[in-house]
This record gives sequence, C-alpha cells and structure tokens, in this order.
Amino acid sequence: MTTTAPRYVGTSLPRKEDPALLTGRATWTDDISPPGTLHLAVVRSPFPHAKIVSIDTAAAREQEGVRAVYTAEDVDHEFLAGIPCGWPVTEDIKIPDHRPLAREEVNHVGDGVAVVLATSARAARDAADLVEVEYDELPAVVDMADALADDAPLVHTELGTNHCYTWPLATGDVDAAFAEADVVVSGRYLQQRVIASPMEPRAVVCVPDQVGGGFTVYTATQVPHFVRDILAAVTGIADTKIRVIAPDVGGGFGAKLNVYAEEFLALVLARKLGAPVKWTETRSEHHQATTHGRGQIQDISVAATSDGKILGMKIELLADMGAYLQLLTPGIAVFGAFTFCGLYDFGSYSFTCRGVFTNLTPTDAYRGAGRSEAAYGHERIMDDLARELGMDAAEVRLRNLHPKFDEPRTVPSGVQYDSGDYETCMRKAMELVDYEKLREEQRTRRESGDAVQIGIGFGNFTESGGLSPSKVAAGVRLQSGGWEQATVRMTTSGKVEVVTGTSPHGQGHETAWSQIVADQLGVHPDDVEVLHGDTLIAPFGRDTYGSRSLAVGGTAVHLAAGKVLDKAMLIAAHLLEADEKDLEFEAGRFQVAGTAGPSVTIQEVAGAASLAANLPDGMEPNLTADSAFDPPNFTWPFGTHVCVTEVDTETGFTRIRRYVAVDDCGVVVNPTIVEGQLHGGIAQGIGQALYEHATFDDAGNPTAGNLASYTVPAATDLPHFELEQTVTPSPTNPMGVKGIGESGAIGSSPAVVNAVIDAVAHLGVTHVDMPATPQAVWRAIKQASEQTA
Repeated sequence: MTTTAPRYVGTSLPRKEDPALLTGRATWTDDISPPGTLHLAVVRSPFPHAKIVSIDTAAAREQEGVRAVYTAEDVDHEFLAGIPCGWPVTEDIKIPDHRPLAREEVNHVGDGVAVVLATSARAARDAADLVEVEYDELPAVVDMADALADDAPLVHTELGTNHCYTWPLATGDVDAAFAEADVVVSGRYLQQRVIASPMEPRAVVCVPDQVGGGFTVYTATQVPHFVRDILAAVTGIADTKIRVIAPDVGGGFGAKLNVYAEEFLALVLARKLGAPVKWTETRSEHHQATTHGRGQIQDISVAATSDGKILGMKIELLADMGAYLQLLTPGIAVFGAFTFCGLYDFGSYSFTCRGVFTNLTPTDAYRGAGRSEAAYGHERIMDDLARELGMDAAEVRLRNLHPKFDEPRTVPSGVQYDSGDYETCMRKAMELVDYEKLREEQRTRRESGDAVQIGIGFGNFTESGGLSPSKVAAGVRLQSGGWEQATVRMTTSGKVEVVTGTSPHGQGHETAWSQIVADQLGVHPDDVEVLHGDTLIAPFGRDTYGSRSLAVGGTAVHLAAGKVLDKAMLIAAHLLEADEKDLEFEAGRFQVAGTAGPSVTIQEVAGAASLAANLPDGMEPNLTADSAFDPPNFTWPFGTHVCVTEVDTETGFTRIRRYVAVDDCGVVVNPTIVEGQLHGGIAQGIGQALYEHATFDDAGNPTAGNLASYTVPAATDLPHFELEQTVTPSPTNPMGVKGIGESGAIGSSPAVVNAVIDAVAHLGVTHVDMPATPQAVWRAIKQASEQTA
C-alpha cells in the first residue's frame, strides 16, 4: 500500500477550539447550575497549626437560604479512607491522614473545617463567616531546614518526625570523580514556591441521578479519569456509577492535576442530600487550598578538569511537601532526579532527595514539574563553573554536550534519552542571538562604566516527556499506568469520530488529532470530530500532564486510525476484486497501482462496511478500531533558550531585551500550536524568574494571599519571543513526536536568572535567588560592592 505524503501534519491549521473560546460560547464548570443546586462554601482555618477545640454552627444554620452545615464529625463516615497519595516514592515514606475536613487539628492556613450548603453562593459564603471555631494555636514549622531539627515542632505528632522520605540515586564512582578533579564548584539554589494562576479557578458540580443512582461530576480538571477512579475508591461508589466531565477548562498548569477535598465533599453531600452540589473557589481560596509548585533547596556540586570537562555531579535536595501529601506531592522532586545531568555527558552522578513536612499549603505538580527545577539547578551550576574557570559560559556547555545520537543513549542519571542533536540546537540559538556581537557589546559597556549593563543567559535543557512507560512508573512506585487509549471510527456517511483518553485544557487536541487522522484516512480535518473529557464517552484514559498528550495519546490515535485504514484496504480490495497488496491509497481513494481502472473512496468503503452486504467472509461490519499505546520509553524533547537582559545597576531593574529559543520536540504536527505552547511556558518561567513568590511570614501565615500581593507578569512585561526549531525524531513512537507543553517553562527561568547575574557579574555578583526583583538585584550589587570596598 502506498499513501501520499502528509498534507496536514506540519501545517498551521487554525485551532478548532478557538471560535467558541473567543466568542463566549465555551462552557465552564461555573456556568453549570442544574435546578435545585445547593452551593457549597468551606470554612477554612486562619491558623497554620492549631487544635480544633469546638465548632459552633448554630448561627450559620439559621441564615436564610442555608440548607445544611457540616463538620468532619458529620461527614467522615461517608469516606472509606482519606485523600490518597498516588506516588509513595519509598516503602518507608511517612503519609499523614488527610481528611476532606480536618477533624482535630488544622495544619495549614486554608485547611477546611466545616462546610455550608445554601441556595446561593453568596448565602453560603455569608453563613460560613458565622461559623464560630475555637482554636488552640500550636507552633508551626515553615522553613524546611528548621523542620528537620531535633527540637522542631511536629506538623503531624502521630508521625513523630517532619521527615517524609529519603530517595537516593547514584551511578559511577562519584567520590573518585571528585578526588580526581582539578576544580570543584558548589552552589545552593532555591526554588521558591509559586502558585498556578489559571484564568479559571477550580470548580465542581455534582449532580445525582435520581433514577439510576449514579452521579455526574463536572469539574475543572486535567484528569477526569483519575477523578472518577479516586472518588470511587474513597467513597465506595462504583466507578460505573460516577461519570466525570471536564468541560472547557481555563488553564491547568499542574494545579488541576489532582483530586481535591472539595470534589470529595461535593460528591458525598450530593449523595447525602439528593441534590446537585456546586463549589467554585475564590482567588484567595486558590492561593490557600490549591497546591503550590516548586519549593526546593538545591545543594549542587560539580567536579571538573581545568579545561571545563565535567567528571561528576552531586545533588542534595530538600523538597517541601507542605502539610499533606496530595496526589503526586512526593514524586515531583524525584522526577527531576533523571534530568539534573541535563544535556551533559560525564561519568559519575549522585542524587539524594529528602521530603520535608511544613505547615504550609501542600505542593504538587506545576508546569515542568521536577524537570524545570532540575534544569534551573544544572544551568546555574554551569555558569558558576564557567566563572570559576574564567571560561565563556557557552564554551563550557559546548565542551560537555552529548554527541549527536539517533538511538537511545544512557546518560549519567542511568536513564536512556531517546535521541538528540544538542550542539546543532545550541549553535543555532547562538547564531540567532548573534552571541559574539553581544559579548562585544557587553565588554564595551563594562569598559565605559555604563549604568545599564547587558547579560546573556543560557537555558539548556531536556525533559522526560511522554509520561510514561507503565513498567517504569511501577518501578518508581507511581500508582498509575502510563498507557493511553483511543478509538477511531468512520460513520456511515464517511465522517470520522475520534475518542481520546487525553483531556485537553488549552493544548489544541481537537485540531492536532484531526490533522493526524485526516492524513492517514485521506479526509479533511473538518470531517473529523474529536471527543474527550467525558468518562462515559471515553471510559479509558490517563489524561493530560507530563508532556504526554501527543507522544502517548496522539500515538494511540495514530495507531487506531492505522487499524481503520488496514480494514478499509481489505474491504476495498474485496469490492474491486483485487489483491490488497496491489492497491494504492491516495487522496482518500483506493485503486490498483499503476492502472486507470476502477477505484473506490474510503467514504464508499465506510458505507459498504456499515451496510455489511458485501464484505469479505468473516469480517465484522463497520470501520472502527481501538488502540492502547504504552510507550517503551519516555520522549526527551530538548532545547536551548537564550535571554538577553539589560540591568540598571543603580536600581536593580531588569528588562528583557531579547529572548531566543530553539526547541526540538521531534516531528511537529501544528507549528502554531507549538509556538503557542512555548509562549505560555516561557511566560511562566519568566514569571518565576523575575516576579512570582508565594511568601509566608515566620509563623506560616501567607503574605501573598491573592493577586493583589502575588505578582504575575502582564503581557507588557514580556518580550517578543524569537522561536526556531530543530527536528530530531523520537524512535520511541511511530510518529517521531516528543511533546512541547512544558519545554518553555523549563528552559526559561535559568536563562533569565543567568542573564541577570551575567549582567552584574563584573561587579562581584555571583548569585541572586528567584525572583530576581529589582530590590533583590540592587541588594546583591550593594553587598558585592561592600565586600570589595
């Protein structure tokens, strides 16, 4: 069989999703209010750590519109277990009991202690303010290092420790590498806590089926299948009785990769009251009760020769768990263990992570989870190594890159990267930014003593995308398979319907999946409808996160479409009275190769398959096929990001003058979607580098409790992004794709911070923590000046 070259894959088709989003015809969870809906409000702890002495709900119950007020005592029996952790990274990990409502003790500001249900959201919130809770305040632990002290207050007394787990990894002889080194460079780099700021906050509506005894759960989530499965496990309701629908979702960024207390409460209270229950969080609740990202102390050392060749690397991490373990909390830092070695080739590597409990909001996934933290660490230490050796930052990197490889290659962390051409990518970025000319300008400005200095920063990275091979997931104790499911079927009229287990929230799956199927089946993308985000329509799926959608979910679609085409070929050969080996398929039409004889379109074949009157013996009717794809390895997209900053040495203010990114995500399906994903990811990385910080006071009270005090960049704060690609196909899937959704967030923060430091390094500044605010940069300059005076 022969086919034409792809017509749609690789083309920037307009996104099918956009018209509804841009014209206000999208459906968000908060738009859904069935008749009789009761609105839920949560009474939250104002203390980081306290005993619950008493809860008086009498005044709240008397308010107009209030239907019920519940505490943990009223609802605990509805749950078979607490909120589960899905990634217990070690056998001896400490996992505290985490109930949807706190019973005896609250452990962070925002911990829920009671709920109010009323006929309107305003009535519920007003009544919640009248619930009187008496607390006996306890000492709180905020700092990770302090939390491990022998005399530290305990977040959970019953655990007897604030130490959650220790997870080690080592390859090669690290001690020998450091003993043989000409130079050893060490650095401590902080990953501050950050808060995902999606346009749509979290929301859930649970509707009981009065006839069938089931429940429909509408929720703003990245993971409807996880929500269904975990709700069933915790409440005892059969998973066949829980239908989860993710309507249009206004951003996820990892914060919606979870199952939260409010989803459990909405379900059991809808069951208890026999009425729809709805909750939509406020932005302040989002900052208190939705998981935060990052939160690491990174101690990194590299051993190298005098000419800049790395011999070994050591990483010691402290990872902030917060007060509880949410779905993936312990595994986020561990996930980064495999990429702290970056794009660099050396012999010995050790990594140890200690998870630590604090009286703060739990942490979990945030765009680039684990890999972004790793890239920041290895790119900061590369610049520090270059400064120690008096070498150019680019030259040190180029000397240590893996050579080009097209088949899996084992890297220092012990895993196998799929394919890479790192030097070509990096040199292309340097050429685009005109690196040598920038260095010359930098020398000129330094010599003239210009108040505004320029800096050039690199962000080389790779990430483990395509999450994940199921056996590998099991090997690191992740309690989920990494496969993905798809169904492709041609209707009687010849249109195509695709059911995917991935659940998009801005990635453009409806468009990209249509392009994949259109090329294979010879139809127009407009004739392909993609169904997703509904566990009744797509009962099998592992959802969307970890740069996996295209590499795993898109591959499942590709394989299912291939099965449909194979069956169509057999039917076409039967209809044409020919051998299928002699047929060619071009532009949606089957014909005997090299002849001008009869032909049949794939739409005609679909009609014949439905009519079933003239099919090969033993063949079942209809053109439909399922496929489940479990990847044999991760994919490893990579790139080089280069940031050029101008730093005012008198005020510390940083302006990004240029931003160049060369990314390699394997074969590109839709270039515009790739650019859009990079724009968003780079913006988030710049936000962490220069603006964002979820701060707390020494007692554990949040001091960035809403968007008035938590700074995120506006469009006017961002530069024009100059984007280019190289293409190194992945050998781990038949399409050669790798994924792009998190790359921008991974390469950007180290590029920006390295550029800020590089701009003022000649003044003695060698370190600035994120966010590199004007005040932080000014203080670093001042401190360096005082030390050299």
